[in-house]
Amino acid sequence: MKTENVSIKIGGEAGYGIMSTGFMLSKVFAKKGYFVLDTNEYPSLIKGGHNTYTIRVGTSPIYSISKSIDILIALDKKTIDIHREEISYNSHIIYDEQDYSSQDIGGKRKDLNYMAVPFTKIIEEVKAPRVMRNNVALGAVLALVGISFDLLETAIKQQFQHKGDKVVELNTRAAGLGYKYIKEKLNNSTPYSLEEVKQKNKMLVTGNDAVFLGAVRSGCKFYAAYPMTPSSSILHSFASIEDDYNIVTKHAESELAVVNMALGASFTGARSMLATSGGGFALMNEGLSAAAMTETPLVMVLSQRPAPATGLPTWTEQGDMLFAVHAAHGEFLRIVLAPGDPEECFYLTGKAFNLADKYQIPVIILLDKHLSESHFSYEKFDSSKIKVDRGKLISEPIKEGKDYKRYEINSSGVSPRVVCGTPGGVHIANTDEHDQHGFSNEDANNRKEMMDKRFDKIKELVKDIDPPRVYGPPEAEITCWSWGSCKGPILEAMKTLNRDQKKVNLVHFNYLYPFLVDPVVKLMKDSNRNVIIENNKTSQLGKLLMLNTGTKINNRILKYNGRQFLPEEIISGIEQL
Repeated sequence: MKTENVSIKIGGEAGYGIMSTGFMLSKVFAKKGYFVLDTNEYPSLIKGGHNTYTIRVGTSPIYSISKSIDILIALDKKTIDIHREEISYNSHIIYDEQDYSSQDIGGKRKDLNYMAVPFTKIIEEVKAPRVMRNNVALGAVLALVGISFDLLETAIKQQFQHKGDKVVELNTRAAGLGYKYIKEKLNNSTPYSLEEVKQKNKMLVTGNDAVFLGAVRSGCKFYAAYPMTPSSSILHSFASIEDDYNIVTKHAESELAVVNMALGASFTGARSMLATSGGGFALMNEGLSAAAMTETPLVMVLSQRPAPATGLPTWTEQGDMLFAVHAAHGEFLRIVLAPGDPEECFYLTGKAFNLADKYQIPVIILLDKHLSESHFSYEKFDSSKIKVDRGKLISEPIKEGKDYKRYEINSSGVSPRVVCGTPGGVHIANTDEHDQHGFSNEDANNRKEMMDKRFDKIKELVKDIDPPRVYGPPEAEITCWSWGSCKGPILEAMKTLNRDQKKVNLVHFNYLYPFLVDPVVKLMKDSNRNVIIENNKTSQLGKLLMLNTGTKINNRILKYNGRQFLPEEIISGIEQL
């Protein structure tokens, strides 16, 4: 049966190879040129607990996973118990015949196809460890969707090559036997045959991957972090290439050290970045203020997870937006960006470095766990679109006799900044209020002049940031207002709603602060009926809109259980308006 898309969920305990299985499956589909989006869910345990990896693959762009599953791969009984009701009508469950009796499995939903596969028996036959049962399942799934086995062989080799030829061989044999078993059982029929696509070989990237790639393309030469889910993989990526790209990567002892190291590196003229989550960002707030007072450029990645305190460390939420906008003490300019997918992560990271340098202020990039860790397929990012602009950075010696003023007051508010060690560029980087040379100065007039100087930057800054982008028909009956990773599920929901004549569009914010009032007010006037969609409890975008425009949007679809929105939930919410 030909189909446009298929949803597959793999479930089991941590240690069963759930993540590697899911990722290899995604790579095979991407290699074939299909559109892929995958996401993982796992508790904050070192071992055990219930883990899942969900993959949605299709012949047209995929913006979100969906509520319904077509194929459930159960590596333990708990997976069936938890997810049985998520499976769409007449779909398939693949499980190990040794783990369950037909009495355990059947009886609750008779419309499903329960496919017992001898995972354990096959593993014993090839004399492989039990953990390789996941590869038997991999082979079985590929047979169900009619993909040739050679692509999986390549993916297994890439995944396990570093563990040696024996491991590659065992995994390949296990997968091959799973593939053969289903082929024979179904007499070579394929229940979920995907249409062929023309474009082959897409890449798979997460939001964290894209931020990392954007930073490297932007000339980032110093990266510091203290590992914290869900930002940790950016540290791993930088560490893996630091020698090849001449980048200093520091796994610091604390978040306080991270922000101060990054500031120090930036002070010397290096482009520097750090990444953390809410708890780490809280500890960095004094450093954030220091960046503002010393006018030192700094790019900070804040990948949100549910809080307060430790909260749900491995789940997703958009609860830190107002924290990022108002973080740290005192009043100062900063920029807060919120990409909605990895492609936006890549280009906005490039923009973040340029804005930080041009205006000598901190720039915060807001991600969340879903965006940080989910894989999306793309053909290629256009790295030529990222142009490096260092702003008023001076690397040439200052002319003898010239009075260099690091904090010079001028019409733009942006003063010339020297690379550390530049002859003639001696100055003080002072976190006390200071004069134009950097010397501490508590005079009332000086305080006012320096505050005005730092805020004068906004006159040019607002010309460099973009208003929210509108997706969908301009004459829509209903306008959704949202930001960050909610973009994908809303776009997916709009496919269905607009097909059924319910005209819906989306106003999506990449730039949250500074807030561009005039274009937003115009969009509000042009819209018919508004609804805010956010992954938090209190509608933080709604508060930001109210604060800046005086308009309150009463219709809200909010989700705050640690899970990403599903398009079906958005459709249901809009239909109830």
